[in-house]
Formats: sequence, structure tokens, C-alpha cells
Amino acid sequence: MAQICGLNIIVYNDHLLELIHHYEVGGHFDELITLLEQGVNLDRAHQGIFTQLGILYCKYKEDKLMEHIRLFWSRLNIPTLLHHCKENLHWPETVFLYTHYDQFDNAVDVMITHSSDCWTHDRFKDILVKVSNTEIYYRAIDFYLKEHPLILNDLLLDLSAKLDHSRVVNLIRSSGHLPLIKKYLLHVQNENVVAVNEAVNQLCLDEEDYKALRESIDLHDKFDQIALAQRVENHELIEFRRISAYLYKLNKRWDKSIELSKKDQLWADAMETASESKDSEQAEKLLRFFVDRDLKECFAASLFTCYELIRPDVVLELSWRFNLMDFAMPFMIQTMREYDDKLNDVTKKLDDLTKKGDDKKDDTAHDSAAFGAHPLPLAIMPPVGYGAPPMGQMPPMGQMPPMGQMPLSYGQPGYPYTGQQPF
Repeated sequence: MAQICGLNIIVYNDHLLELIHHYEVGGHFDELITLLEQGVNLDRAHQGIFTQLGILYCKYKEDKLMEHIRLFWSRLNIPTLLHHCKENLHWPETVFLYTHYDQFDNAVDVMITHSSDCWTHDRFKDILVKVSNTEIYYRAIDFYLKEHPLILNDLLLDLSAKLDHSRVVNLIRSSGHLPLIKKYLLHVQNENVVAVNEAVNQLCLDEEDYKALRESIDLHDKFDQIALAQRVENHELIEFRRISAYLYKLNKRWDKSIELSKKDQLWADAMETASESKDSEQAEKLLRFFVDRDLKECFAASLFTCYELIRPDVVLELSWRFNLMDFAMPFMIQTMREYDDKLNDVTKKLDDLTKKGDDKKDDTAHDSAAFGAHPLPLAIMPPVGYGAPPMGQMPPMGQMPPMGQMPLSYGQPGYPYTGQQPF
């Protein structure tokens, strides 16, 4: 009878709390829970019934709480139920309510603080990527570093797009566990961040993996190259000393690089460095070094490698003084061939220019012949009447004298001088 009466009372939110208090004072907890379970099926069920039933589950039937929240979370007063869940230490339910109330920061904080009760790796990652405060990322990294270090890489890879990689490296390095995140470092190294590159190089040094170190140097150049070169130039493994010489070469410290290569008798590296320097002095200095050490084969190899930098007279002098003509002869033959080719090219160009000049003269002579007996330009032609008598002394038309009696022209013997020029 009490349940029948109660179903008509709980539909009124104003009387619901008073009814619950009356049941609890009497210790009728099971009956109260049964009443509200019947009430959630009523057509007039309201938010208060769902919320108070959840609170009762928090207090008296914990095993039913999560199921109730999963089914009716959209009809609950979440802040009210959250308060009671935290008060009764129901942490998984608290996390669930926080996530459905869009308070992801608080959900992550609860999972970190009460990890033994409510933490799961997949759930934690799903919630963490939705937080608004980026500081929580680094708190989560510190949490994993302390409690779940073996799956830290998995977390970092999921968050890699949102992290400050330099800060992550500094955080892990300060704890002394940099090798734990090697997979993450290799994944983000394509962004060419200084801190990441230096961390990867440090791991390669610690593992004595010279191949990985060389690859890292070639693909990612943002790091203190001189500092790394100084660290490995005295390394006990020759391959790391070779990397040191390579770094000095990249930074155009030719002398230091060549000296390190000569010290380890890496003659090929020394020759390549001298060739890349484009400095004749470096190439000839290395050539004299090989001559002083009686390294005849290296002398010949350096002539090939540094061919464009070494002067022929130096090669000829050294080969004559130290009986190295057989080793220098390929160099000399090639040099003579190049000189001959250059001379032929110059001769051909001169011949072409001479031929063009002759063709131009022929064209000028042809143009002059086209103008008759007066090759001079019209501007400097003699004036009209030059060589003819004055106009007043010309005989009438038809009375021209015979050819032998033509009047003298100016400049001919016997022509009277009047003191005036004809032009």
C-alpha cells in the first residue's frame, strides 16, 4: 500500500525529498529504492526521480550505480549526482559523469589522482586528447613516467600533434629516462626540432650506433654540430671520429677535418674534404703530405680527386724531385689534352672572326662598285663643274670644239690661275 501511495507522490518534485527523508529515517532503504525504480517507468517521471535514485545507489547499492548512470545519464542532474559520487568515493562513475558533462580536465585529474580505481589506458587517452588546458598533457606524461613507463611512447604518439617537443624532451631528460621515448623522438624528428635532434644523437652515441647517428646528421641539421664534433673527435671508435671529421667538413673547417682524417689514416676522406674545399692550397698541402710520407698511390689518387685544384707545375716539380713520374703521368696527359682542346677552341673562334671580317670587306667593295667610278660618298664628291671652264666661256650648244681643242680644266697645265678656288 505504501508503494502504491508513493508512486502518486514522487511525481511531484516538491514532495520527493520529504518522502525520501521519511523512508531513510525509518531505515526502509530497499523499499525506497524499489519505489523509485518503479517511478522511473512512470509517464510523469521527472529528472528528480532519476537523480535521487542514483544518489540512493551511491549510498546503498553501489553495484547498480554505473548501470543506472549509463542508461539515464542524459536525464540526470549531473552536478548533484557528481557531488554524491565523489563524497562516496565512486571514482569510475565520477569520471564517466565528468566526461558526459564535457569537463574533460576534471575527468583526467580524477583518473591521475585515483588511478588505482578508475584508470585505464585507452579511456585515459580518449579523454586526454579533448582537454582544453595543455598543461594537463605534461602532467599526464609525468604520471605515465612514474606509474606506466612502458606505454609512455603510445601516449606521446597520440599527443604528438599537440605537444611542445622541446618541453617533452627536457622533462624526460631531467628524469634520466630519455631512452624510454626513443620511438616518439624518431617519429617527430621530421619536424627538425633542435632539442629532438640532440636527444636522438645522444641516444645514438649511448648505443654506439654510428650508422643511425650519420643518418640523423644527414637528414636533420638543426643542432649544435660543432659541439657534437668536439664530443666525438676523441671517441674510442674510429667511425665516430670519422663522423667528427665529417661535421667539421660540413661547417667548412677544412684544416680540422683533414687533420682528423690524416690522424686516423682515412686518406679517402681527407682527399674528399680537400676537393670540396675548392682551395688549391689545401689540395697541394695534402699532396705534399703524401709525398713526404712516400704514399705514392695516395699521391696518384689525390691527383684524380683534386684534379681541378692542383696546378700542373706543382705536380711536375714533385714528380721530378721524388721520382713519381709514372704516378703523375695520367694527370699530365689529361692536362695536356685539356690545354690542346682549349687552344683549338680559341683558334677556331679566331678563324671565325677573321672570316667574318673578310666577308664584311667583300660586301663593302661590292657596294662601292655599284656606285660607278666614284666610290666616295656623295657628301665628299667634287662640286658640279669642277674641271670645266667658267659658265660664261662655255660655247653655245652645237658649237663644241673638237676634243683636242677643249678648254683646259682647273689643275691642268696651262690653265690660267685667277687666285680663286673652284670650291
